[in-house]
Amino acid sequence: MASGERGEPPEDLTAAELGMWQAFRNGTRYDLSAGDADLDDPHSALLWGAQRSVRARVVCRLLLDGPAPLPGRVASLKLAGVRLTGSLDLAGGRVEPYVELVRCRFDQEVLLPESRFTTLRLVDCAIPRLEAARLTTDGDLHLPRCRIRSGVRLSDAHIGTDLLLDQLVAHRDRRGRSLLGDGMTVGQDLQAELLESFGELSLRGAQIGGSFSLRGSVLRNPYGRRALNAPQLTVGRTLYLTAAASGSSVTTGATPLFGSMNTPARGTRVRPFECRGGVRLDDGRFGDSVDLEQARFVLADEQQVSLRRIQAPELRFLCERPERGTVVLSGARVGVLVDRLSSWPGPGGLEISGFGYETLVPRGPFTLADRLGWVTDATPEYAPEPYERLAAVLRAQGEDSDARAVLLTKQRRRRETLPPAARLWGYVQDLTVAYGYKPGRAALWMALLWAAGAAALAARFGPGGPPPLKPGENPGWNPPLYALDLLVPVIDLGQQGHWRLSTAWQWAAAFLIVLGWLLATAVAAGASRLLRKG
Repeated sequence: MASGERGEPPEDLTAAELGMWQAFRNGTRYDLSAGDADLDDPHSALLWGAQRSVRARVVCRLLLDGPAPLPGRVASLKLAGVRLTGSLDLAGGRVEPYVELVRCRFDQEVLLPESRFTTLRLVDCAIPRLEAARLTTDGDLHLPRCRIRSGVRLSDAHIGTDLLLDQLVAHRDRRGRSLLGDGMTVGQDLQAELLESFGELSLRGAQIGGSFSLRGSVLRNPYGRRALNAPQLTVGRTLYLTAAASGSSVTTGATPLFGSMNTPARGTRVRPFECRGGVRLDDGRFGDSVDLEQARFVLADEQQVSLRRIQAPELRFLCERPERGTVVLSGARVGVLVDRLSSWPGPGGLEISGFGYETLVPRGPFTLADRLGWVTDATPEYAPEPYERLAAVLRAQGEDSDARAVLLTKQRRRRETLPPAARLWGYVQDLTVAYGYKPGRAALWMALLWAAGAAALAARFGPGGPPPLKPGENPGWNPPLYALDLLVPVIDLGQQGHWRLSTAWQWAAAFLIVLGWLLATAVAAGASRLLRKG
């Protein structure tokens, strides 16, 4: 286009397009705003006339084959308060100039599949649909405060630095997805704070080099099973599903929006992250943590907050308790579990089979009885692994007595699954030595039986004792030593077998012998169990 090479505009441009052409060459912002907040709102029902309209194909011409900049200037497209008529189709194109559109209105969808930009910023714009599969940007892609009626497609896109979606409002497309980012790669942070999604937000297999923030966002999907569907998501640092200060204003500079949400200004209204629909983060990898502080999950009975097999150094489970649905942590591996008793769902609402954690950091009161209830609620059918994991963590934290109490509870739950004979033997072990976790109880039983037996023998036979079996070969009568010889198996103390007892006392002696063997067997079983766990 010869006129473009000389910097001269084509003859068919309107007055608004001619102004845009000159501003492009000069690298300045072209602002057609009326100066009235209602008239300049791109999301209102008020129409913008021809004086504020440019054809989308002219914009494409500028970006793909535009004129040279004025001497000493850098060509760029910076529009504000402009209506773009027709479809902005840059599919497959390479756009070198910087692009920033603020408070603009698009009549038709924006088509950017397989295109390449340096930096693309659409701020507070009204867009019917954004189609940008396999889009590549060397720098940022910004869509803050935009409203998109029929969804955003960013599948397999490559964003060189940051993806900014703060206060974006995205409605579903024909397949029920508000934002499709499957396979997307973001070089640094994905910031989507105070976002509103009406449909499924899908990020399957996405990779984010820095943090992923959904602070204060509201995800709703009444049309399908999940509101956030992001299995195999990789986040280099932290995933934030937390609260945000909703009174902050969006900026258009390089500084991240809501950069200090942990300390909102005094009097600022705090909006929690809210998800109305299922969440799927299965097989995710997170470099720092997964933070759910103050998150709110509103689920149907069949929906889940699924964190199956995730891996993260820290999980901050400090959300509001889901009233329905299920929280699933099966197979997850975290280093530190920071949690609150009131955050966990009740019986039937939690699955933790294979859930591994190395350190417990409870927020607020969380007694051992509460923690055991947490395991019980999560295992309606007996499973040993959750108890063993909890005991190992408590032992590593120096709480040996609590660890033994956990393992004792495990044995008692296991006992209820056994056949009657094994269950009876379990009760014997529990009563005598608490399955070996309270060995001092066996010594107490032995002492009581020894004292009772010695007292009964002394009272019945006096100092002379019963008749000897072989006169002249018997030892001296010693009731305490005789009772101890009956109770202690294997060891011969020289008293048993030397005295003739009546039938009743023979039964009494046999009873002491049986009790001694039971106690000794229980002690041995408990000691063996402790050695295996030690």
